[in-house]
Amino acid sequence: MSARFGRMQKATALVPLALLSAAWTVSISSVGGGSAGAADPDTRLPDGSSVPATAIEAPASVSDPVAASGTLGGSPTTILASANAAGIPAAALAAYQRAETVINKADASCKLPWQLVAAIGRVESNHGRANGNTLDDSGLAVPGIYGIPLDGTQGTAAIADTDAGQFDTDSAWDRAVGPMQFIPSTWSVVGVDADGDGQRNPQDINDAALASAVYLCSGTDDLSTEAGQRTAVFRYNHSESYVSTVLSVMDAYLAGDFTSIPTSTLAASYFAPEPDFEKRETQARKSKQDKQGKQGDRDEQEKKQKQKQAEEEPEPQPQPDPKPEPQPQPKPDKEPKPTPTPDPTPLPDLGLPTTGVEPVDAVLSEVDAIAQCALDMGVEVTQIKKLLAGDNVVANVLGLLGVTLNKVTGCITGYTTP
Repeated sequence: MSARFGRMQKATALVPLALLSAAWTVSISSVGGGSAGAADPDTRLPDGSSVPATAIEAPASVSDPVAASGTLGGSPTTILASANAAGIPAAALAAYQRAETVINKADASCKLPWQLVAAIGRVESNHGRANGNTLDDSGLAVPGIYGIPLDGTQGTAAIADTDAGQFDTDSAWDRAVGPMQFIPSTWSVVGVDADGDGQRNPQDINDAALASAVYLCSGTDDLSTEAGQRTAVFRYNHSESYVSTVLSVMDAYLAGDFTSIPTSTLAASYFAPEPDFEKRETQARKSKQDKQGKQGDRDEQEKKQKQKQAEEEPEPQPQPDPKPEPQPQPKPDKEPKPTPTPDPTPLPDLGLPTTGVEPVDAVLSEVDAIAQCALDMGVEVTQIKKLLAGDNVVANVLGLLGVTLNKVTGCITGYTTP
C-alpha cells in the first residue's frame, strides 16, 4: 500500500471539470462527477479534480533557457541577486500561498512550501512579468506570456502542435505558456480552475500556481526534503542548472528575502541561464568534491602517521628526584656592642601658673602625675583634690578638661617615666 495520503482514493489523472467551486479558495464541498466523485472530499481540488497518484514524468517546461536568452535576457547570477529586490506582485504572492494551502489539504503527505512554487514562478517568468507583461487585479498575465516555438531550432525540443493553438496561439508548434511556462500537452493533464472563474487558464497566475503544485505533488515525493524537491523540480524541467537555481531562489524566499509589491509592477528581466552554465556548475561541484576528498585523504594520512610515531617512540621512564645539595651555613657576625642610651633631654620650662604647689621634677606616681597633668592644663587645686577623691580619676579629668584620652595619657606617661 502506498505511503502517500489517500493515494488509493485518488484518480490517476485529473478529471474534466464537473462542477465549479463557488469560492476562490478551498471550497470543495458538493463537488462530484466522474472519478472525482469517488475520491475523499478532503483530497479534491477546488474544481473537483484530484492530485495524480503517479508522478508525472513529462516535463512542464521544455524550452531551452539558453536559446531564449536573446529575447528574455538574464542569468542565474542576475536572478539570484534580484530575488530580494524585484519583489513578488501581490496577486502572485497570494496565488502561491493559496496553492500551498489547497495542495497540502488535498495531499497532506506532499508538504509543499509555497516558496518552491514562487521560485519556479520567478525563474520561469519573473512572477508573470516577462516580455513586458503585468498581472492585472485578477492575476491574469497581460497581454500574455508565450515562449519561443518548440520547433527543434535554437536548442529547443521539436514538439508539434498539440492544442490547435488554443493556449499558445500557434497551430504549427507548441510553445510554453503563462507565468509558469507550461507546454500545452502538460497543461492538459494538470490544468486546474483555482479561482472559480469557469476557466483553466495557463495565463492566470492562480490557475498556473495551483497547477504547478499539482504537478510537483504528483507521485510520492516529500517536498519538505531537499531530495524530494530536487526530484520534483527536475521533472518540471530536465536541467540540473534549472533545479539548482530554483532551489537557491526558494532558500532566499524561505529566509524571508522577498517583498510584496503592487501587482501591476513591471519586471526588469527574465531568467535564462548563461551558455554552458550547467556544464560549469557540474565542473565546479566535481572540483569541490575532489578537494574535499583530497583533504580527507591528507587528514587520514596525518592521523596514521601520528599513530605510527606514537607506537615507535618508547614510553618515558620516571626519573628519581635529585638529592638536595648541602648549603653552607653563614657564620655569625661579632656580637654587636650595645648602643649607649643618651641622657634624657631636660623638659623645658612650661611656665606653669603659680598655684602654691611645689613644682614636680622627680618621677611621680600615677595619681600624682594625674594631679600634675590637671594642674598643667589649668585645673584649680581645689578641683584636683575632688578629682583624686573620686573612683575614676582619669575619666573625671577627661570630662572636666574636654580633652582626648591620648593627650592625658601622654601627659601622665611623661611624668611617670624615669
